[in-house]
Amino acid sequence: MKNLSVLLGAVLVFAFSSMNKAQKVATLDVNTILNMMPEKKKIDEKLEAFSKLKGAEIEKKKKEAEALMQKYQKEAATQTQQVNEQRSNELQKLSEQIQQFISAAQKDVAEKTQVEYAPIEKKFNDAVTRAAKANGWDYILDASSPVLIYKNGPDATAAVKKELGL
Repeated sequence: MKNLSVLLGAVLVFAFSSMNKAQKVATLDVNTILNMMPEKKKIDEKLEAFSKLKGAEIEKKKKEAEALMQKYQKEAATQTQQVNEQRSNELQKLSEQIQQFISAAQKDVAEKTQVEYAPIEKKFNDAVTRAAKANGWDYILDASSPVLIYKNGPDATAAVKKELGL
């Protein structure tokens, strides 16, 4: 019985000493820092141009399909039922192709975005890690996150800006 109480006492002492170590927490305004990075501004412009190009291609295909549909509608009265059915099937296939093209364009934009932002994310994450180690922070929370309920710790934004040279 004495061994059990000594063991329980040792466990409680260990548990309380572990809980006694305070965790250092800081907040960071991630969006502000990312928007200040010149690389991000350049990539945003590049991605916007790419997205507009894809949008223009989609609009061109839609206009071509609309023109063909209007032509077929005007000629429908003078065509046989078989020709009209073939044209209807052709327009249906064209509509499906446009939808596939739109999906492919969205996928292309998403992939290009991911590839373009990867180096910025790495640079940012490395700067956050260096700032956290230099200042002894155990955790850094995004200040704009909706799960942040209470903020009374140091703000890591300045330290990360310094690490990025901003």
